[in-house]
Amino acid sequence: MNSTRPQPEPDDDPAPAVADPATGEVRVLARLCDTCIYRPGNLMHLAPGRVRQLAADALATDGHIVCHSTLPALAPPGTKGAICKGFANAHGNAILALRIGAALGRIVEVPPPAKRA
Repeated sequence: MNSTRPQPEPDDDPAPAVADPATGEVRVLARLCDTCIYRPGNLMHLAPGRVRQLAADALATDGHIVCHSTLPALAPPGTKGAICKGFANAHGNAILALRIGAALGRIVEVPPPAKRA
């Protein structure tokens, strides 16, 4: 294995689905997780401008930011993906999944997952 190759970050993994195809429910966190990228203080130690770039990339593709605490590499087993509450608060009307979920009455607020053991 080449040791000079950069190691992947947990947010490099494919994002889990935030909608249930069987019910049409769209999951969004009920509150900011403890280390939300939208909390003051850069709790995730992101590079300057990273949150702004993540948001711009998501909005440019009618996408969303999945809460990092629901990513498979960071979440307890069985955790389902959910839209980041900070992103939803900042860009709610621009988020396609939330507009569709709201139109169908299928927005489900879920608590942030417990920290992985």
